[in-house]
Amino acid sequence: MTTGIHHVTAITGNVQKNVDFYVGFLGLRLVKQTGGYEDAEQLHLLYGDQLGRPGSVITFLVWQDGASGGVGLGQISEIGFAVPPASIGDWLQRAIAAGVPVTGPTRELGETVLRLRDPDGIIVKLIGVDLPAAAPLPDWFAPTRIRSVTILTEDSAATAAFAERFGYREIVRDAPFTRMASETDVIDLRQSAGFVLGAPGTGVFDHVAFRAPDVDAVRRMRLDLRDHEGVTNVHDRKYFLSLYVREPAGVLFEYATDGPGFTVDEDPDHLGKTLMIPPRDAARAHDLRVMLPQFARPGEERMPARDLPFVHRFHTPDDPDESVIVLLHGTGGNEADLMPFAARLNPRATLLGVRGRSTEEGVFRWFRRFDAVTFDQEDIRFEAAAFAAFIEGAVAGYGLDPSAMTYLGYSNGANLLGAFLRLHPGLARHAILLRGAEVLENAPSSDLSDTRVLLLAGSRDPFARTASPLEASLKATGADLDSRMLDVGHELSTEDLEVLKAWMAG
Repeated sequence: MTTGIHHVTAITGNVQKNVDFYVGFLGLRLVKQTGGYEDAEQLHLLYGDQLGRPGSVITFLVWQDGASGGVGLGQISEIGFAVPPASIGDWLQRAIAAGVPVTGPTRELGETVLRLRDPDGIIVKLIGVDLPAAAPLPDWFAPTRIRSVTILTEDSAATAAFAERFGYREIVRDAPFTRMASETDVIDLRQSAGFVLGAPGTGVFDHVAFRAPDVDAVRRMRLDLRDHEGVTNVHDRKYFLSLYVREPAGVLFEYATDGPGFTVDEDPDHLGKTLMIPPRDAARAHDLRVMLPQFARPGEERMPARDLPFVHRFHTPDDPDESVIVLLHGTGGNEADLMPFAARLNPRATLLGVRGRSTEEGVFRWFRRFDAVTFDQEDIRFEAAAFAAFIEGAVAGYGLDPSAMTYLGYSNGANLLGAFLRLHPGLARHAILLRGAEVLENAPSSDLSDTRVLLLAGSRDPFARTASPLEASLKATGADLDSRMLDVGHELSTEDLEVLKAWMAG
């Protein structure tokens, strides 16, 4: 019977640092990059041995600049990779030289262990043990396969009994640990009653997957667990077939087949080179490839990372021209929301998506409001000033040409952009306000005679009447204003796109 760990999945908040650590430092191979099968707007990176064989793979869901989680009960707390015993000293020197947080070596349950922390704070153990790789990596000291995961449970007996379903048996007890072994690896159950509950977010593990010998085994497991709370249906993940279930203490287990494997849509020499989109999302593949965060492999040219007042993300097309479109999302959006729309507007433009810093009921906005039509004037001015500082920093830090930058704001983003134009005149020379409203009280007298502005309202938009005061205010500044009422609602449309293309061409 095939047993053991298939893969382990965690969550990262910084895709570039994640790639730099797991490929550049740890030496794993990026064997696949996809849109998520649960949420295609979430990048999923998979690392492993040379072919991504089951038992070697750690995967990451990318919550770019997402909130941090908390490690606690009902979660995996550590992952351990087997490395050649003779390499432990080399790994210690590598970690120190690279500035990677490291402790050890120590002896744990009879094995030599170095404990590292990745850029998200996830604990990665390097364990000196001879476990051959199914598809060895080029470097002799590289990890060969997953050796262990550590699970925090308030009921180790119940977790152990459940793990037996997946081919594990108890081999050691060393309080507070119970070690269970498969044919190829171990899981360490740490009795942790009294610990805080784990919280989802970046820097924590999501689940551990165990190997199923074949499709029939997955289906039999589904039948065996039919009365177990929380079991899912069988899912086709293209590279394997699987189901999910929570063990009694709350850790998410997956049961996954070995095949068909990661070479089903890429040949072995080109694994991980192409961003794959789940089949059910094929119709919006172009949009997803624009929205998902980009990264560079070690040694490739990359965009510098600047510490600026707003979370932001670039999308650089394959053949960029010199233009940049700065994007300000609507309420509930994020820095990637408008990228597909902007890419249709100009496929060769570099896109700079920015995330609003205000939140309301868990969604992103650009400034506070007291009710639907009463806005916090102090906060508008504060956020506009912060945005001005962001733009000045982005121009200097990324080498952008202000004359080649067009600002595009939608809904709440257009509201902030309209205020920004008048509070900080001269910074934006080309601005597009889609479904914008006047939110400033006592707007300053500003000279925008060198600024082109396009204001598009929708006749079927419930908020259409709010565009007129903004139009009047912008006219008073002397801006080169083109204001139109389209036969559309509040949502963006192809009619918007055609008007924008003509305006930008002019």
